Order: sequence, then structure tokens, then C-alpha cells
Amino acid sequence: MFRGANSISLDSKGRLAIPSRYREVLMNQCGGRLVCTIDVNSACLLLYPLPEWEAIELKLRQLSTMRPAERRLQRLLIGHATDCDMDKNGRLLLPATLRKHAALEKQMMLVGQSNKFEIWSEENWQAQVEEDMAAQLADDEPLSDKLLDISL
Repeated sequence: MFRGANSISLDSKGRLAIPSRYREVLMNQCGGRLVCTIDVNSACLLLYPLPEWEAIELKLRQLSTMRPAERRLQRLLIGHATDCDMDKNGRLLLPATLRKHAALEKQMMLVGQSNKFEIWSEENWQAQVEEDMAAQLADDEPLSDKLLDISL
């Protein structure tokens, strides 16, 4: 389980270092083999351990290529999916096309989301948190049954 928001840096070669607390888990879970793709709903990247990505890719392959919305989702997610292997120092190389999508520069946030990570520019992450908090405070919509079952 990946959780927490971690401030990380991108080096001059486009690499990020996975925080040490996740490295052993990733080595045990997937041998340090990960897949990074764009998030189609936000200006961030999604980073999956290979087994988690393979389950998603299987679902994506089952979508119809004859339905424009389904084909578009396949094209965006699978078309941008990039294998990223951790080196012995826990670093991953992010391709320039992915860095551009998420406006990644020097300072970034690696945000655990249970089975995957989101990678955000620090600026976009702060803006997203502010937007989410404002929406949460202003939300007059009744909570779903799933949300009602959560006790915080």
C-alpha cells in the first residue's frame, strides 16, 4: 500500500529517486519494474508497479476499438505507457513527453494512492489540494453509500 505525499526532485537527466521507504516494497512486489502513463483527468502522471499496470492494461484491451471514447482512452493510456525500471539507487527515468504532460520541472510531489503513485509538479499539486479542499467544503451533494460507510 502506497500512501503519503513526498516532496522529491527531478535531476538534470529527467530522473526521480523513489523515497527509500518504498524501494524494498517495490523490489519485492515487482522487481523494481514500473509503468508510468499520463492521467487523463489531471495534469499529473500515474506510476504503477508492473503487476498493477498489467491488470489495468488487460481491462483496457477488452474495450472496443470501434467506440470512439473507448479507443481514445486506450490511445491515451496505453500510448503513453512507458516501462520505468528502478536502478540500483532507486531512480527512474521519466521520458520528456511524460514530464511535459505533467509540467514537471525540478520540484515534484510523489503521492501514494494505495496501488499506485501520482507524480505532480509541486505547483500543480498545491493547486489541486486547494481545489479539492474548496470543493469538499462547498459540496452540498449527498454522500454516496460508500462514503457514508467510512468513519474518519
